[in-house]
This record gives sequence, C-alpha cells and structure tokens, in this order.
Amino acid sequence: MQFVQIIDFETERIEDVRRLLHDYDERARAEGRETGPVSRLLLKDRANPNRHLAVVGFDSYETAMANSRAPETDAFASHLAQLLTRPPVYTDCDVEEQDGGRG
Repeated sequence: MQFVQIIDFETERIEDVRRLLHDYDERARAEGRETGPVSRLLLKDRANPNRHLAVVGFDSYETAMANSRAPETDAFASHLAQLLTRPPVYTDCDVEEQDGGRG
C-alpha cells in the first residue's frame, strides 16, 4: 500500500528549504536509494504565507520507515530544523485512493 507523510512546517526561509529538498532528492536519485521518496508536493498556506505542507509519497510504509532510519535523512532533518520557525509536525497516512488527474 502506498504511504504518504505530510510535514507541516513554518519558515521565513522557504527558498533555502526548497534548495534543501531539491538537493536531498537529487542525492537520493544519484545514489540509487530505493527507500527514498517517489513523489513530493510542496504546498503554501494562503492564510499564513510562512506555513507550508510537504506531502511526500513512498511506495510503502516499510520503505518510508527505512528511509527515516537512513543517516542521510537524519542529516536532512537536522538541517531542515535550522531553517524553521517552529518544530515540524509529521502526519503519516496510508493512501486509500488516488485520482490521477482531471477526468
């Protein structure tokens, strides 16, 4: 079953966060990590422009947990925390249904 983690965070340094996310994704692909995210969606709260939600998709809960245990992910989380104005809130979700687009 596909798995999604939602990371709710606030920052005044969103461009730095974007670079960090992009670099993390690029390194995971270059290293051929099989436990890395398969998708990522970054959302901005219209009512609070410093609040963002990162919706990160994985093939399964098991691959997401393996990814969470990786040293690269720990380093990423530490760096991310330095860019935030409050601790992130994580929500773990099983994907029950997905619609691929308009139709």
